[in-house]
Amino acid sequence: MRWPVMILAVLVVVLQYPLWLGKGGWLRVWDVDRQLQAQRDENYRLEQRNASLEEEVRDLKSGNDAIEERARYELGLTREGEIFVQIPQKATNRPEPVQ
Repeated sequence: MRWPVMILAVLVVVLQYPLWLGKGGWLRVWDVDRQLQAQRDENYRLEQRNASLEEEVRDLKSGNDAIEERARYELGLTREGEIFVQIPQKATNRPEPVQ
């Protein structure tokens, strides 16, 4: 009675090995599924970025408002007759002077 049980146990282990550790086993399926989800997340992030860039390009092509806004904030340009006032922000990473 002992030999048939041992043979069946070995047979179960032999049959389970490809299921769990083989080329198309569950561990590989789980790993590929995890990679697929990571790629989907990355694709979604890139789609959002592309939509934002497309909107910015559309704004730049459609009128002067977007160009003027960029000139004001990125280059510090002003219109004729305007006065530009810049308030410096206190740097948080500079050490305070010793007193």
